[in-house]
Amino acid sequence: MMVYMTAGGEVAADGKEIAVHAGGQDLLVSWHPPAAVPAGRRHGAEGVCVSGGGVVLVSRDGQGWSFPAGRPEAEESWAETLRREVREEACATVVQARLLGFSRGVCIAGPEKGLVLVRSIWRADVELGPWDPYFEIRHRRLVAPADLAAELTLASHPFAPIVRRTLQEAGLA
Repeated sequence: MMVYMTAGGEVAADGKEIAVHAGGQDLLVSWHPPAAVPAGRRHGAEGVCVSGGGVVLVSRDGQGWSFPAGRPEAEESWAETLRREVREEACATVVQARLLGFSRGVCIAGPEKGLVLVRSIWRADVELGPWDPYFEIRHRRLVAPADLAAELTLASHPFAPIVRRTLQEAGLA
């Protein structure tokens, strides 16, 4: 498989495994297009949320920023998980969403060794509501697309190739 680069670094290619160490685990992470749902346990949804030309980022501590994301509850669909997590973490309502693809992580070492986790990744147009955090997320920011690489610290982000592919598929790279 071909690995391709942007000026900012490696971009995940379809199905190419990328070695990652995160959260005390070693993983092999890969990108999969929307028509090719990879095998593994459903591990939630993540949304590149766009509002008024900016992109919504959330943070627990005001230091590390990410896209709203989370795990499914009960028998939620991928899209239902996205809508609930965006509402809970970003105090925003999804107006329209487009599935960009999936990330698949194979845990090869660490406490979850053997698990294969699959997350859906979306671009969502959202309407921001009043900021009223009530779960673990305490901060929300609206960031210009040109500032995303810096705000997401892609230079040192363990999942940078997946994030770059996400931004590319969302039309923001």
